[in-house]
Amino acid sequence: MKIVQAQIYPLSIPLIDPIKMSGETINEAKTVVLRLIDDSGFIGWGEASVAPLMTGETLDSLLGNLRYLLLRVRDLDWKNPCEFNELFNRVLYGNSSVKSCLQMALLDLHTKHKEIPLWKYLRELFDKPSLENPPMLPILRMIGGSPEKELADAAILRKEGYRHWKIKVGLLPIESDIDRVEALCSVLQGDVVSVDANGAMNLDNAVRFCTSDKTKLLAFAEQLISAKSSVCEFRELKKQSKIPIGLDESIHGVNEIERFIELKSFDGASLKLIKTGGLIESMECAQLLEKNGLKVNLACKVAETSISAAATAALGFAMGNIPWGFSMSNQYLRFDVCEQPLKANQGFLNIEQLIPLGIGIAPEDEILGASLVKGYSIISC
Repeated sequence: MKIVQAQIYPLSIPLIDPIKMSGETINEAKTVVLRLIDDSGFIGWGEASVAPLMTGETLDSLLGNLRYLLLRVRDLDWKNPCEFNELFNRVLYGNSSVKSCLQMALLDLHTKHKEIPLWKYLRELFDKPSLENPPMLPILRMIGGSPEKELADAAILRKEGYRHWKIKVGLLPIESDIDRVEALCSVLQGDVVSVDANGAMNLDNAVRFCTSDKTKLLAFAEQLISAKSSVCEFRELKKQSKIPIGLDESIHGVNEIERFIELKSFDGASLKLIKTGGLIESMECAQLLEKNGLKVNLACKVAETSISAAATAALGFAMGNIPWGFSMSNQYLRFDVCEQPLKANQGFLNIEQLIPLGIGIAPEDEILGASLVKGYSIISC
């Protein structure tokens, strides 16, 4: 399998509502979509989003490094997916988002040649038993805004079937966040409710948060302290916390997971393709977490389209069990690049939404063209 044509689309898609995090407020999604055509005429799709505070990659760095990588590897014969990232690494250091994007598109092509869906291929690759109908994936829904809006939205969305939730914390005084969480947990009793501080808390506030009786109903607290925190701080937080500790920005691959397992300082992790460098690497991480009795949350960066959502869902369907839910971020976009975008059905994503071939979805050319970032154009390689 050889690449004969590649096109890179720099996209900007507005969000339905701004999403406020400790380090940034996101009003529009900046994401990069890759289209590959191989020597048999098959088309493969990949995607990676801008994430300067998570991967260090901006729109321009993503575009430049993806083009750089493509020009140096496009003439190779792509036979063994397990060697894809090794080939990338020979010509480009780091840049996990770029490698994830290219690997996604190549795996889309590879599984179309094999005439199987990507999720089934991943199960085969990792020697998991054959499965015809994987369990539905629970969709994790983020809620935010004023306390009144949060409570109103939670009530409405719960009627729609959502049972997995994320509350952003770290922007308000610690006691205000604790009171918000108590109020929401009372409305969402019995559900999987989590918080995410994106590393905004210091250790003292994180301990206060995790030891408060008002937060005891949380299923987990994600990345309360900075990824730059010391080993001692992570261990102390885990030691004192009354609720499970999840990590996100601290986890970029197997090495970090093994380190935190050794430290006994977490209960699970959020996996994103742009952090690990691709689907295969994310599957390795998920397997390692599962083997050690740790929980998994799968997530797309805020915000990616149904292309990335479908690829990440393939990982979830391949795993078969995602106890901390799937953060599918295309649900926050005003529109998607796919004519029939993935969406929650009674709070879950089922396999029937994906075409049983490759990643299972494809964008519309017209929408891609209309969504280009102002001042940018399609890059052909």
